[in-house]
Amino acid sequence: MQRGSDRLNVHRDDEMKHELKGLLRSGHPTRVEEWHDPEPAADDDPEVTGGPVGGLGSPASLERVRLELARSLSRGAFPARPGELVSALRRDNAPDPLVDAVAELPRGERFRNVQQLAEALSGGR
Repeated sequence: MQRGSDRLNVHRDDEMKHELKGLLRSGHPTRVEEWHDPEPAADDDPEVTGGPVGGLGSPASLERVRLELARSLSRGAFPARPGELVSALRRDNAPDPLVDAVAELPRGERFRNVQQLAEALSGGR
């Protein structure tokens, strides 16, 4: 006789194995009630893009722009002018809308950090 702290008896354990046998063998749900299964994606669901920077031409939020910049630029890239930042973004395979937006910034400006750059891109200044 085996002693332990199992809350289930042998009969309930066998019953649970029988209930799960179809799922374990087939690899997909075998229930009759469809409401138990997760709902698949619909045909008219929007496509999920690779990053939060969609259209920088639209009023983008400062947080979204700063997040995308932080993904692509390191602290060592600053301080820098827009031309230097465009080179760094292209080197790190940043999204094209982000690179284009940085390239359109005034050439004489110098950015000390990601926050300043994000404010310039999102129209915060």
